[in-house]
Amino acid sequence: MAIEIERKFLVTSDAYKALGKPYRIKQGYICSEKDRVVRVRIKEDKAFLTIKNATIGFARNEFEYTIPVADAEQMLCCVCQQPIIDKTRYVLEFKGHTWEVDAFHGDNDGLVVAEIELEKEDEIFELPSFIGTEVTADSRYYNAMLFKNPYKSWK
Repeated sequence: MAIEIERKFLVTSDAYKALGKPYRIKQGYICSEKDRVVRVRIKEDKAFLTIKNATIGFARNEFEYTIPVADAEQMLCCVCQQPIIDKTRYVLEFKGHTWEVDAFHGDNDGLVVAEIELEKEDEIFELPSFIGTEVTADSRYYNAMLFKNPYKSWK
């Protein structure tokens, strides 16, 4: 079991694109409740089943297991709630921390969110120039909510 401590921010420019290598992620949710999430994800040529509990502050328990890609494809198609989340992720290093920037596609096109995972909740970190408003506490930005209430419906 791992504890995930994560902060989430809106992105204000595409400067991140020059700093990280992109790859595509497709993910779906078997369960997406307020207090638990079960997710299937295909990331390049690997697939994962991830289970998370409710977020308390910035932290939550996370259990992740590698699964066969063929199984994940079948789950995304036939087991997961629809629609699935489709995004391009850029991973980059900035001042000693790893940032993941997700540019969403489909019904969430136009939404770009950056996340940083921390070792402890009160850890100090510097923000890259492309980081805007923090949205960690706003559940609308959780991937597990974006398939239920996509970004295109917010406008």
